[in-house]
Amino acid sequence: MSGILHTSEQTLGRCMCIITGASKGFGRALAHLVLYNLKPGSGLLLVARSRPLLQELKEELLQSLEGMQNLTIDYTAVDLSTKEGVENIVDMAKQMSLKELDHVLLVNNAASLGDISPFESFTELNRVNAYLALNISSVLALTAGVLQAFPPRARLRWSVVNCSSTFALQARPSWVLYCTAKAAREMMFRVLAVENPKVKVLSYSPGPMDTEMQRDIQRLTGIQYHLHPCRESATKLMRVLLDNDFATGSHLDFFEL
Repeated sequence: MSGILHTSEQTLGRCMCIITGASKGFGRALAHLVLYNLKPGSGLLLVARSRPLLQELKEELLQSLEGMQNLTIDYTAVDLSTKEGVENIVDMAKQMSLKELDHVLLVNNAASLGDISPFESFTELNRVNAYLALNISSVLALTAGVLQAFPPRARLRWSVVNCSSTFALQARPSWVLYCTAKAAREMMFRVLAVENPKVKVLSYSPGPMDTEMQRDIQRLTGIQYHLHPCRESATKLMRVLLDNDFATGSHLDFFEL
């Protein structure tokens, strides 16, 4: 599978790249594209819950390399909603990294749909907190942990991608959990962009893709979208990252690119 998008000097550099939710869908498609846009000596850390799917993806990536680049590819199967899961990711990233890194790229893609139910049905605090732990708290803790592990400095490019949604900006009945989480993540990364100008922050809405989540949405709601291949959306994001001319803290939508 060819994923080469860069021309001349456009690459992600000698990069430590972490992708959460990498085992399937958008994250999996993005991993293939990232691989071909890394310089030798880079590291790619794949994160999800399913060990078999991650192992399968790692083998796919290693086969597609065909010895062309000296890259380190590894994975960790963790529960991102736990302290141990977040710490495991940070520790593995530190172990994989080299001192000569010139780019750190964190793609916060992992997320869940949650219950699509009327607002008044969410009276159980534990039920709400469990959803928020995975979709908001873990994202904050992981990003903060990676920032501590790889402090932003001169000549180190730092990029954070928040996989967002139109529902971060648009309210929809019965989607209170999903809309709340996406809106909170959007503001979280706007704060980071303002607080630390050395970190380039992007919230990217990947559009309706042919994924398990979208099929669940159609089954639960009856809403029918034209679904785009995950690779199409991942390709658009990769071009944005390679060009690197987006304003930090901005929100970009699949349909605007």
